[in-house]
Amino acid sequence: MTHAATSKGDRPDDQPGGGLLVLLHGVNLGLLGERPAAHYGTVTLRDLETLVSAEAEEHGWRCICHQTDDEGGFVRLIHQYRARAGAMLVNPGAWTHYSYAIHDALELVQAPIGEVHLSDVTTRESWRRVSVISDVVSLTVSGEGPEGYRRAARALIASVGCSDGRGEGPDESQSERSGGSGR
Repeated sequence: MTHAATSKGDRPDDQPGGGLLVLLHGVNLGLLGERPAAHYGTVTLRDLETLVSAEAEEHGWRCICHQTDDEGGFVRLIHQYRARAGAMLVNPGAWTHYSYAIHDALELVQAPIGEVHLSDVTTRESWRRVSVISDVVSLTVSGEGPEGYRRAARALIASVGCSDGRGEGPDESQSERSGGSGR
């Protein structure tokens, strides 16, 4: 599923001005709203995309959103936006816990990356407590529901030290970090 959540034309990533926030959702997240409410609430994927897009627009940025249940497709999306994104926000779903292919693709991203999860993965099954991407992200937000997405988007945008939204990454003194390598 691909959804370009923007009000600024057909190719939001090619337009001048502002920055580009890329929001990538992984496996099973297209079924938000149907998944167990105890962990994920009742929010839908479309709700999250609208929320993050609105946050980006408040800061003069554009947002493009993608969701895929194909791990190779997720990696291809990272590759596609690795040099074009001003910031990238990812929720790989279960791939967070074991996909070194996604880890290695994220290493190539030239912008700050945030990892976000609706549920608090640190209080769930033991296998969910491991994030193989944690060392390549500059921010992790977990367990804050939809508001965590908004906070992560806001922090990533604030961390970009370049006006065109394609900076070399966050200034360490400005980065709101919950973990990771400072990317």
